[in-house]
Amino acid sequence: MSKKGSNSASVLAGLLAGAAAGVVLGMLYAPEEGAETRRKIKTKANELKDQAVDQYGKVSEKAMERYDEVSGKVKNQYDNISTQVKETTDKVVSSVKDGYDKYKDQAVNTTKDVVGDVENELGGMRS
Repeated sequence: MSKKGSNSASVLAGLLAGAAAGVVLGMLYAPEEGAETRRKIKTKANELKDQAVDQYGKVSEKAMERYDEVSGKVKNQYDNISTQVKETTDKVVSSVKDGYDKYKDQAVNTTKDVVGDVENELGGMRS
């Protein structure tokens, strides 16, 4: 999770904790019967727990969406780079093959010429 997402979760946790403490303190100082106060505290605690679970679900869902988005971008970039590398490699291999074929033919022709010249010289020396 990003630093911003982590900060948001910390702020949310702090707000929920502060709200819970405020509710509990307010109920404890309210002039009501003990059983009624405990029931209200339990109800409010359950509501806060549900809110916390709901907020956790929202944050978790956003984190997963962001993960999917970022991982999709990374995969696309990898695919693009991979394609570019393959295309460049194919061009280099093709260029090397073309150069090899060109110079191979030149080398063969030059060798034939040299052999012919040597044979002519040797033939001239025998006569």
